[in-house]
Amino acid sequence: MTFQDQIIEELKSKPTIDSKEEIRKSVDFLKDYLTKNAFVNGFVLGISGGQDSTLVGKLGQIAVDELNEEKKTDRYQFIAIRLPYGKQFDEDDCQDALEFIQPSKIYTVDIKDSVDASERALKKAGIIISDYTKGNEKARERMKVQYAIAATYSCVVLGSDHAAEAITGFYTKFGDGGADLMPIFRLNKRQGRQLLRELGAPEHLYNKVPTADLEEDKPAIPDEVALGVSYDDIDDYLEGKEISTKARETIERYFTRSAHKRHMPITIFDDFWR
Repeated sequence: MTFQDQIIEELKSKPTIDSKEEIRKSVDFLKDYLTKNAFVNGFVLGISGGQDSTLVGKLGQIAVDELNEEKKTDRYQFIAIRLPYGKQFDEDDCQDALEFIQPSKIYTVDIKDSVDASERALKKAGIIISDYTKGNEKARERMKVQYAIAATYSCVVLGSDHAAEAITGFYTKFGDGGADLMPIFRLNKRQGRQLLRELGAPEHLYNKVPTADLEEDKPAIPDEVALGVSYDDIDDYLEGKEISTKARETIERYFTRSAHKRHMPITIFDDFWR
């Protein structure tokens, strides 16, 4: 088995999918979780206006809508949260995503004051954080807010991590990487687009250039620029196809380096990192 085969197996990626089948698989997974965990009333997710959160948000809303109808109740809900740092450059896309999802509830929490206060407190202690580190502070603050709201409503937090993100570790540890359920883990980027197309999402939401938009020195820098490899190459790799040597080496280097992000906190019994 090649290293590529091992990675594909670990990330549960498939070369081709049936969109309807994958939608049903994710929705049923979410419904089963709610049914088997009586203390949980629904889901919480931050909506960024990008492909991934739009997809997971729609799947979450479908799941609670179906469950409410089946059980003749209004107990279950999907709570969408807007988490801008001040003014977000693509706020129109965020609103379009919310219009598409039709969440049970919507909250907006501006994280700017919290993040800036943390930066000032660190500076007062003699710690000057980089713009990159501040970007991670933003991601972790967003997740903290989601867990606070989830606790208030007895919900769990959804994550939007997928195979094309997991392979590179392109997310913040204990930030957007810290969630309770990952409904689209297994799909690559183009497969996520397939599901949104099947669900009737606005085309501009799943065709927009992906960006984390966390660094102020590099506002809205595209993911592919930050990574130095395209999502087409990443998706091809996950589908078992041949790609250039340079792209393959870049992807495999990211995968190896980010192993700690795909693992629970390390104990003395773990040896994968040695």
